[in-house]
Amino acid sequence: MQFFPPLHPDPLAELFHARVPRGEPWAWVLSRRILADETLARRLLWEPLSPGLAGWIDQELTRLRQELEVLRRAHPFSEFGHLEPSPAEAAALDVLQRGSSADVQALYRKYGYGIYVYHSAFVFDGQIGAVERPDPTCFDDLVGYTRQISTLRANVERFVAGKPALPMLLYGARGSGKSTSVKALRTHYAQHGLRLVEVLSEGLDQLPTLMETLAPLPFRFVLYLDDLAFSEGDERFHRLKVLLEGAVYERSANVLVAATSNRRNLVSQHWSERPDPNASDPASWDTLQDKLALADRFGLVITFPPFDQQLYLEAVAHLLGRALDPETRAAALKFALEGRGFSGRTARYFVNQF
Repeated sequence: MQFFPPLHPDPLAELFHARVPRGEPWAWVLSRRILADETLARRLLWEPLSPGLAGWIDQELTRLRQELEVLRRAHPFSEFGHLEPSPAEAAALDVLQRGSSADVQALYRKYGYGIYVYHSAFVFDGQIGAVERPDPTCFDDLVGYTRQISTLRANVERFVAGKPALPMLLYGARGSGKSTSVKALRTHYAQHGLRLVEVLSEGLDQLPTLMETLAPLPFRFVLYLDDLAFSEGDERFHRLKVLLEGAVYERSANVLVAATSNRRNLVSQHWSERPDPNASDPASWDTLQDKLALADRFGLVITFPPFDQQLYLEAVAHLLGRALDPETRAAALKFALEGRGFSGRTARYFVNQF
């Protein structure tokens, strides 16, 4: 077994696709291999460094340094990239050039490994993948929900600081900015170690796997469940309830749930399903209360009320960056009244086509 992923059979092809930072390229290529070793990283994140493993890693570092000299002699290129290295890349380069096994462990514990080194947004559908170009939306894009955003940010700032924080449900009218608010968290707090993982519906079945993956990483992860709703009999309802209430598997302290929904009752129900008030069987009432109480398992419920005409026009003016003249005001109202309704989303659509 060999630590650190092996070099591509064609080293020049690997160099071409590596997008290395500014400077002599081969050291960057090999230091990226240290950051890419998921198997070794996860062991060093979970366990102390034993003497035997330390010696093995030191041997592998020596092998990498020898390989570096071979590549430099075979392909003596000068500067290849044009960007400044990230802190993680600079630290990995230092480990390659002069570090030890203990420095490798410290590298993983500070910066993580693989996709977590280079990205701040991810999607989970049973497998986790990086988002190459995450939505750059920010809180300045939102109008009319100052109190709601302040509450959201205060809770997340506690989470980022390592303090207890509450799972969050953002619910309210369509287009009011719930999803934008959650995505803006990554924009504002990524530099403080926050990472955003959007959990797709099919990923709810694999939540224990996700918890195990994220637990040892040196970041704070917001699990983002967008437009959350469950149909009658949907087993994913129970998966989420277990995550919020506690389960056999441990919910890591570096994970926080943030869900958005257009309704506070997250499980659909019909009037015909409501039990007879005079029913003698309490089980039917227990089932109803179990459905209604899912939202209550979110410690923080933030309500986004519907836009009215005035708030819609304020949003249009905010996005345009100027006061509305009579012609623009009339055009904005016409745009909304054509069936789109008053919302922050409609305001953005109007501005984008104006």
